[in-house]
Amino acid sequence: MPLTTRVWGKRLGIVGLGRIGRAVARRAEGFGMPVAYSGRAKKPDLPYAYYPTPAALAPQVEIMVCCAMGGPTTQGLIDAAAIAALPPGAIFVNVSRGSCVDEPALLAAIRAGRIGLAALDVFWNEPAIAAELSTLPNVLLAPHAASGTVETRKAMGRLMQDNLAAHFAGRPLPTEIRP
Repeated sequence: MPLTTRVWGKRLGIVGLGRIGRAVARRAEGFGMPVAYSGRAKKPDLPYAYYPTPAALAPQVEIMVCCAMGGPTTQGLIDAAAIAALPPGAIFVNVSRGSCVDEPALLAAIRAGRIGLAALDVFWNEPAIAAELSTLPNVLLAPHAASGTVETRKAMGRLMQDNLAAHFAGRPLPTEIRP
């Protein structure tokens, strides 16, 4: 196995500093990593450097983690310009949604050796994952299974029970889904 790099002290950029992004930032602090972020708006309650776009954030970091929410507003959020702006050898991690990243641009950067490592647990065209991803030696693929814990599954079951009880009692649902 080839040698890799450590994360200690590396500059971390987080795209999407919501609940998950903040949890990533807290953990990064434990590794002495300076944290910067890009998101819809600056969060004045946080000490991290803010950049208005992923492309503006990219040159400032050695590791970029995408934690943005999915949906039409974030489709292609990390575009070819953002990927090209990452420093050579950067590490790119996507734990949010595959639609947030321009996957052809990411693949091109990996092939060209600009991305040192890509760690992905979500993909652009799931479940038809680009076959090339599994052939590249500097790509780590994993299932998106963060909720696969006993505690989380028990909480999901309790929430389902709470929704059913509220429905049959004529009360508002705790997690109502609206069309």
